[in-house]
Amino acid sequence: MGVPRFWRHISSRYNLIGTRCTTCDEYYFPPRTMCPKCRRDGVIEDYQFSGHGEVVTYTIIHTAAEGFDKETPYPLAVIQLNEGPRMTGQVICDPEDIAIGMRVKPVFRRLGEDGAAGIIYYGTKFTPA
Repeated sequence: MGVPRFWRHISSRYNLIGTRCTTCDEYYFPPRTMCPKCRRDGVIEDYQFSGHGEVVTYTIIHTAAEGFDKETPYPLAVIQLNEGPRMTGQVICDPEDIAIGMRVKPVFRRLGEDGAAGIIYYGTKFTPA
């Protein structure tokens, strides 16, 4: 299986697919195979998150990892999704415009390139709602 196909098979990367325990109604991202609350009694099912949420906290990245230095400065935030789980994601906006409590929505964007072959991979970032 080629690298692009491998990444496409990770559904949570492209579709914000997590899991939900139907026993206690808790939501998890990334996906889990067992509910930490209910343990063996929990019934886990796949769940597609809307991606809409709120900025809980953030930082401004001024010195980025190799390959991302042209994008600096950029905001990186902890987003609390409407369904409950928190995830880290880049917010595409002017660093001076981001604020705690800001409502955000998901957008599908290029995340970077991998290796010497330059394979491009994509995923979810956020923009102000």
